[in-house]
Amino acid sequence: MAPPPLSPLATSTPLLHGEFGSYPARGPRFALTLTPQALHIQRLRPKPEARPRGGLVLLAEVSGCCTLRSRSPSDPAAYLCIYTYPRGRRGGRRRATRTFGADGAATYEENRAEVQRWATVLTCLLRGLQLPGNGEITSHLLPRPPRLLLLVNPFGGRGLAWQLCKNHVLPMISEAGLSFNLIQTERQNHARELVQGLSLSEWDGIVTVSGDGLLYEVLNGLLDRPDWEEAMKTPVGILPCGSGNALAGAVNQHGGFEQALGIDLLLNCSLLLCRGGCRPLDLLSVTLASGSRCFSFLSVAWGFVSDVDIQSERFRALGSARFTLGTVLGLATLHTYRGRISYLPATVEPASPAPAHGLPRAKSELTLAPVPARTVAHSPLHRSVSDLPLSLPQPALTSPDSPEPLPVLSLNGGGPELARDWGGAGDPPLSPDPLLPSPPGSPRSALLSPITEGAPEMPASSGLLPPTPDGDPVAISTGGPPDHLLPPLGTPLPPGWVTLEGDFVLMLAISPSHLGADLVAVPHARFDDGLVHLCWVRGGISRAALLRLFLAMERGSHFSLGCPQLGYAAARAFRLEPLTPRGVLTVDGEQVEYGPLQAQVHPGLGTLLTGPPGRPGREP
Repeated sequence: MAPPPLSPLATSTPLLHGEFGSYPARGPRFALTLTPQALHIQRLRPKPEARPRGGLVLLAEVSGCCTLRSRSPSDPAAYLCIYTYPRGRRGGRRRATRTFGADGAATYEENRAEVQRWATVLTCLLRGLQLPGNGEITSHLLPRPPRLLLLVNPFGGRGLAWQLCKNHVLPMISEAGLSFNLIQTERQNHARELVQGLSLSEWDGIVTVSGDGLLYEVLNGLLDRPDWEEAMKTPVGILPCGSGNALAGAVNQHGGFEQALGIDLLLNCSLLLCRGGCRPLDLLSVTLASGSRCFSFLSVAWGFVSDVDIQSERFRALGSARFTLGTVLGLATLHTYRGRISYLPATVEPASPAPAHGLPRAKSELTLAPVPARTVAHSPLHRSVSDLPLSLPQPALTSPDSPEPLPVLSLNGGGPELARDWGGAGDPPLSPDPLLPSPPGSPRSALLSPITEGAPEMPASSGLLPPTPDGDPVAISTGGPPDHLLPPLGTPLPPGWVTLEGDFVLMLAISPSHLGADLVAVPHARFDDGLVHLCWVRGGISRAALLRLFLAMERGSHFSLGCPQLGYAAARAFRLEPLTPRGVLTVDGEQVEYGPLQAQVHPGLGTLLTGPPGRPGREP
């Protein structure tokens, strides 16, 4: 039978095509065509659909798949269940499963081989793995599941971070077949202490489930280590469950998704994490007035932005709305600050066309290759929970007249939710069929205690190195590369620097594109462009004009307003010298000592888990 016509969204060479049944067996039949972008579904019987509803499943909306078999020994079919998160009519994502039965052969073993082939190809596509040119598809194409360390700040997101993690993050990464351990942080700098003593060879990535502050701790903790050069090769990721989710907004844009907030942003970033893929991450080394140094992945702010950030702390219970309220209050008491900004301009010409919105194009286009994954050995982790039979918050489903309930989704390999597919009395439910076996030594077979509603239990063994005798770590990084572009603070700057002096409303030095999940400060910025992007607003701007700038920043169009007080420069290093006795300075949203500071960008010092890139400005 010829494959059905494909939607324009999926116009590429079909990789697999076949006819499948549904569950239960007397349901409709479908023709499935898998391309590198989508799974196209066309109903064949009982009546072909001219305009099939839900007939296109974009791989960008798929978290993973699993294989199933019937509990009835008389059913020779093998089943493929695909976990999807499509956008609803109102724009939000919702979880849905699609289950198809391979029943073209007379024996279960033959049908099982066909389902295994589909599951293997689909998983390779989701993880960006190369398919063999000879067309030979076996489960050996799949490497062992990536092993992630999840760090959750249970106080993030108005205290809802743990609940969001349990309800949304853990189910999705389990559907994707990822292996993980989870730790709840207990205090400020706890994450920093953990990564300082962590045996990093056991992990393929460290993912923070919180706002931007937890990732700041992780990166500075890695740079505190004596082996910081090797430690910084460990990819880091972020899943937004805090009030400030700027980096997650940039990751969301990089993935090609439309701007999102709240749970939609969390689901988008979780989908990208499930797909795998890294980008080099530029870090900014910031030297403070006392001579101490810290590393920034986000921004250095002075003036209006830092004032709003710190003064809105008392409204943290409002979540991201705290910044809206803080901005209103900041506009009511608008201040100007006398200061001096000096910077070393970028000198390399851009490698791509200038962006829209009238913003000057950055002049450096560095591209660094991601660090390849390393083979690791695994061990249990202090205060961790992973690979567990955790019952997720979904109701147990039962079939009419069936003596056994349908399986509830469980972490790392449970059965699917079959409510949409259930159709008849007496049909036996499906059970997981591990068609894609885990490699030897995989932690998926580990027997650990289930997660409870409270804090996780502490296993007897630990994957942490012995604690250092110094006790609490200092708040400033002591490692990291030298700042070869910066003379000591207080000494004259070398030739080639540009200096601006005057009254400023704000100064912002930012590395990624986003200042908040819905604030696109520098639309053309990239994680690895080798630049720090300087934005400033001079004194003399009206409150109305400043408000217009921030409203336009939601779309990234503020540079097209032609505001004479707004300035921009792409730089490799900068120095900020406040000339007023009082003020607020922040690094990645954390207040630091007030006084002169300077910074330079270190291209590709970190590695960020971003997922595959998408098409800018539209859903993939």
